[in-house]
Amino acid sequence: MRKPAAGRPSAAFVYDDNKEASGLNSPTIETQEKAAPPAFTQLHFKTYILIGIMVVTGPVGNLLLAKSTKHVGEIKVWPLTDLFGAFFRIFSSSTIWAGIACLLAFLVAYMLALSMADYSFVQPAAALGYGVVAVLGVFFLGEKVTPLHWAGIAVICLGVSFVRNTHPRTTENPD
Repeated sequence: MRKPAAGRPSAAFVYDDNKEASGLNSPTIETQEKAAPPAFTQLHFKTYILIGIMVVTGPVGNLLLAKSTKHVGEIKVWPLTDLFGAFFRIFSSSTIWAGIACLLAFLVAYMLALSMADYSFVQPAAALGYGVVAVLGVFFLGEKVTPLHWAGIAVICLGVSFVRNTHPRTTENPD
């Protein structure tokens, strides 16, 4: 007997071998109802929330690191006393610690998203962060973003729109 597709009722032909003397082995139709897997919409929702956290916390964390290290100025690696002084100035900044906290939140959200969805879904969807990086760079660091750069970011975001229409998990859930 054929197996029905998940979540859909199916009709399967079953041949009855117990027919009497007529010798006819006519098919009878069996209908099977299978419940749809309950986690599809919940999985999408959780995955999108985690990707949203990644898209925000990754770029914000990097922005805070960039802002903090720009205040320190150029870091000289020689003599070593200059390097140790710069290290102390960087890590005594509350901005650097806020950036590290954001990047840790990004890492946790990334690991959780990968536990629920395929890498081939999570990584492209997280690429929306490139747009956030450019916007943060313009508004908070005074960077100039060229039209060609914006066009590249738009192409990336367009590609992400294709990924969002796919199912987050194409592999079996390992138990």
